[in-house]
Amino acid sequence: MITRIEKIDDQSIARAKQILLSGGVIGMPTETVYGLAGVGTDSNAVKEIYRVKGRPSDNPLIAHVHKDYDIKKLVEIEHQYVYKLIEKFMPGPLTLVLKSKGVVCKEAIAGGSTLAIRMPSHSGCQALLKAIDMPLVAPSANLSKHTSPVTAEHVYNDLNGRIELILDGGKCSGGIESTVLDVTESTPRILRAGLITKEMIEDLVGGCEIAKHKKDDKVLSPGVKYTHYRPKCDAMLFNDGELDKVKLAYNQAVSQGKKPYIMCTDNVAKNFEGCNLLLLGSTEEEVASNLYDKLLEGEKKADLIIAVAMPDQTGINLGIMNRLKKACG
Repeated sequence: MITRIEKIDDQSIARAKQILLSGGVIGMPTETVYGLAGVGTDSNAVKEIYRVKGRPSDNPLIAHVHKDYDIKKLVEIEHQYVYKLIEKFMPGPLTLVLKSKGVVCKEAIAGGSTLAIRMPSHSGCQALLKAIDMPLVAPSANLSKHTSPVTAEHVYNDLNGRIELILDGGKCSGGIESTVLDVTESTPRILRAGLITKEMIEDLVGGCEIAKHKKDDKVLSPGVKYTHYRPKCDAMLFNDGELDKVKLAYNQAVSQGKKPYIMCTDNVAKNFEGCNLLLLGSTEEEVASNLYDKLLEGEKKADLIIAVAMPDQTGINLGIMNRLKKACG
């Protein structure tokens, strides 16, 4: 199979629609990461997503719809606070877990009773979703367990020969996956941290919990059970108060003939003059936007990525740290 990357325009959207309605899958951009998309009501298309990605079948998918789509066709909204969340944060990097009405096929929800649903804010993705006017289910468009893609080229590097088309919508601005919020109970519960933070949700609806995932829990959300986000080189993570250990690990790797890179914020980088660096930026928004891009850059350059944790693990940094811990093992 020949894989083509095409800039988003009317012609490429028409081709994408044809592939999707024929039961195929494509790479599509969102504001967070690129997704591997198929029609959510087509069991064979959903099975193809799992096959192409090598994804465990008990790991559910997120349904993506355009901003004017009536999500009550797909899910039941039982609590009034959900409407506030939709009005404030959608379209955007927020995924809501609600009781499914069974329209999206059982393979996409891993045999469960809930459906994760979101409205991406990426204009190209919105154009595709509007054109097809059906829920597209999509995990990240990479091989299972690898670092999530934030450019069309990242998708191509993992899925070349496995899919026909990748729609190129540029580099994703958000950089980490959406916040996944369980809204089936009276108080919302964050299943996966992301760009919409606990503090933002609390300010709007008055309360928000962070789920404590247990080994045998039913999986309601992507990104909570399996190893994720790993680069193809070795990686290790240190706290921001362990800069001496970072330098020691770096020097030990050099003495062993390896090529290490330190991945850190611009401010922390001042402590590592003369070292190979992967710079993440200064603000938490910049770090989130650059995280996967730098992990994927690092795996091409380095034998070892030495990551430095965020000093503050609230807000967006909570989601960043979730990814870093899984990426570095």
